[in-house]
Amino acid sequence: MEHTVKVANPIKPKQYKSAIKPVWCPGCGHYAVLNAITKALAQLALANEQVALLSGIGCSSRVPAYTSVYGFHGIHGRALALASGLKAARPELTVLVAGGDGDGLSIGGNHFIHACRRNMDMTYIIMDNEVYGMTKGQASPTTAPDWTKSKLTPHGTGLRPFQPAALALAAGASFIARGFSGDPNGLARMLVAAIEHKGFSVVQALSPCPTFRPEHMDWKHQIRAFEHDSTGDAILAAQRIQADDGQSTGIIYQRELPVWQPITRNSGSIDQFEQEFCV
Repeated sequence: MEHTVKVANPIKPKQYKSAIKPVWCPGCGHYAVLNAITKALAQLALANEQVALLSGIGCSSRVPAYTSVYGFHGIHGRALALASGLKAARPELTVLVAGGDGDGLSIGGNHFIHACRRNMDMTYIIMDNEVYGMTKGQASPTTAPDWTKSKLTPHGTGLRPFQPAALALAAGASFIARGFSGDPNGLARMLVAAIEHKGFSVVQALSPCPTFRPEHMDWKHQIRAFEHDSTGDAILAAQRIQADDGQSTGIIYQRELPVWQPITRNSGSIDQFEQEFCV
């Protein structure tokens, strides 16, 4: 079965946007991530009804409402579980999942590692601003241990942050990339590659929060491209991730691995289904 259905004529990114206007804070990087998503869909020329975008809870998880593809706004941390069920039932759909560093790596962390391990054919966009913006500046799993500007952790968390790329690699994801909202065109190209990849793709999109992490607005002067092209060697990818400070962008790892899809069968009538439970 074909993975995608493409429309006959080129279409523009705005055709994937809904009439609902985003309500993120001025300067939020998520605006650019949304633009990158719609640009990627336009480059792939996917029919709107052949794309589904699911999310959890948080600033980033508002994304489905701002698009004109099928969308589902789920509960906190459960977006990947919902997306896995959808992909199992409708394997022909292009399934995208959006979430933040808190939604995806804290309450949704268990779903994340098993989604990587399962390697279903879908794309997960982690919109990482290193903070819980919706809970007014709470430290997240990617927050540095010495960040002291949260009222909840005024002395810092003292906890080592997760490295999303390393976590994805160890868990078994077959495509891992890191992009930056300050380069929406580059992020769009990265998303195209992620969507076209057969397997579970993880794209960490660094997306500054001007309200609670204004210091990250300097990322535009600090982020640069990886010196090396992507690799299919997990050991080499791990070395590159560990040697990096988390501010290099590019496709880090890409490898063809078995894609999991549950075996489906014709369920038949209700009477036939009930007979299976008869002794």
